[in-house]
Amino acid sequence: MDLGLKGKNAFVTGGSKGIGLETARLLASEGANVVIAARRPEALEEAQRDILATTGAKVAIHPLDVTRLDEIERLPDFVRKELGGRLDLLVNNAGTGIYKPFLEVTDEELLYGMSINFFAQFRICQRIVPLMKEQGGGSIVNVSGATGIRVTSPPMLSSCTGPAKSAEIRLSKVLASELAPFKIRVNCVVPGYVYTPERFGLWQETIVKRELNEADAEEERLKWTANQGMLDTRWGTPQELANVIVYALSERSSYVNGAVLVADNAMDKS
Repeated sequence: MDLGLKGKNAFVTGGSKGIGLETARLLASEGANVVIAARRPEALEEAQRDILATTGAKVAIHPLDVTRLDEIERLPDFVRKELGGRLDLLVNNAGTGIYKPFLEVTDEELLYGMSINFFAQFRICQRIVPLMKEQGGGSIVNVSGATGIRVTSPPMLSSCTGPAKSAEIRLSKVLASELAPFKIRVNCVVPGYVYTPERFGLWQETIVKRELNEADAEEERLKWTANQGMLDTRWGTPQELANVIVYALSERSSYVNGAVLVADNAMDKS
């Protein structure tokens, strides 16, 4: 299926690994001109080589710490200089989780959690949207998370991350309404539990608090997921989420705007 992305300019934050990397790979395979952004240049270079090896497509890299306003402020200049002033597709994927009891969350963690999640999406959209308005349209996908729509049970407590993820969902719906007259679509993709090596490390550190081999970790994850009320406890893959994100960006979803696309394998929402 032709998604109509050939020749489009795309920018993906958190693009060096996980969902962001697979989204960039799929966009590149569809013929888009892709820029991946993340904090660590060496991780970006590794992702760049990986995408080239698997798709034959070249992607550009842009080191970016989404918690730093000064770096976000320079994004419009980057787009003008490196992309000819045009950015058709924006994926706000960078983010992380802080899983601690409410009374143990420090003020520094609270500020960081909001900054890397909600503030980053708000600020990047605010700097990129004027360019999209000038060019006559664009498509934005903000990636949120399951804690934005549901309460998870201990020890995956989300009093810090959950509100930030909820704000991302609300921001996406507000922007979709406000920017529709300018032919800018904004949708939000909400992943459920997705397996990545980084999540594997977080799982060990937060949930079981000891090192596990792959088989034992899988058993622990599925056991915990079953306790959340899920009948099918399989975790998703970054590739599966990339499929949803790229669809939402594409012309195939031209009538989809302000949607909250939940990809969580029928997770209990209570």
